[in-house]
Amino acid sequence: MHFHCLVIEGVFAADASGGATFHASRAPDQKWLDEIHAKVRRHLLRALTRRGVLDPEDAEAMANWAHGGGFSLDASLRIEGTDRPGLERLLRYCARPAFALERWREIDAEHLVYESIKPGPGGSVSLMLTPLELIERLAALIPPPRRHRHCYYGVLAPNASLRGQVTALAGVPDGTPAAAVPAAPGATPCRASEGTEEAPREAEAVLRRAAGYAWALLLMRIHEVLPLVCPRCGGGMRIIAFITDAGALREILTHLGEPTSPPRLILFSSVEPPVISAN
Repeated sequence: MHFHCLVIEGVFAADASGGATFHASRAPDQKWLDEIHAKVRRHLLRALTRRGVLDPEDAEAMANWAHGGGFSLDASLRIEGTDRPGLERLLRYCARPAFALERWREIDAEHLVYESIKPGPGGSVSLMLTPLELIERLAALIPPPRRHRHCYYGVLAPNASLRGQVTALAGVPDGTPAAAVPAAPGATPCRASEGTEEAPREAEAVLRRAAGYAWALLLMRIHEVLPLVCPRCGGGMRIIAFITDAGALREILTHLGEPTSPPRLILFSSVEPPVISAN
């Protein structure tokens, strides 16, 4: 098990104007990395012992192992703040899925093969699974309820007081003319004159529209389809109504040829097959 961590090389502090000032730190040296390495190992072994996962004797033995006791820390990659493509590549690498669809192939209805780029136990790069075994392994990757695969700390945490000042779509400080704020794709630029009281409000409204548009770009990166563009005519999609009446929904789904009832939930359980012996 390993973790991908993206750490800001410095700290943000609130300033008198209500914004945030960044104070850069020097690059971590090997002494710092060794201290972090030892602290993580000590706290993790202590937590596993407290939860009954490890015996105290085994935890003490692991703490005295050579070469970090089975723990390692790699902090060799550094991305400049202005290198946005490099930052995106790093984030996409950290958030990549556990397997690639193009490496799956189906032999028959009961046998699937996954070709890995790294050899597994025994040196094999091919893994053969049945469909139920695949579902069982995929279910193990689903996080428990109220747990997240990605966690944010410090100023990037959801409830951090400075989060709105340090993100890419941070609020517009007072006195910023609307003309200085880039408009979101497809949004109408503000026409407020410079120096008026309405300029900051309209400028912030533009940023809010940009933030609302960002979710569509994220979906396009995943599914390679822009959800705000009609696939038939190429025009912009817009909300025309929210339908909550069950009867109207059923009629619309029937007209479109879609099912009107939810799919049946099938629960899979891992049951050992019976052992049959023959004389």
